[in-house]
Amino acid sequence: MRRTRAWWAARMAAARRDAGMSTTEYAMGTIAAAAFAAVLYKVLTSGAVSKALESVIGKALDAPF
Repeated sequence: MRRTRAWWAARMAAARRDAGMSTTEYAMGTIAAAAFAAVLYKVLTSGAVSKALESVIGKALDAPF
């Protein structure tokens, strides 16, 4: 019983020390997400990808029923 109580107290103390992201971590995460979105946008709007998507959609719409 005492061992369980000590383990639980240690877990609670650890949870209080690490409550979440700090402002710097939050800012870096936001910047990384925005950069990833920009790269993804550039890739999806490139000519090769656009032609491939048009081809796939065209084949799907042209399929016989």
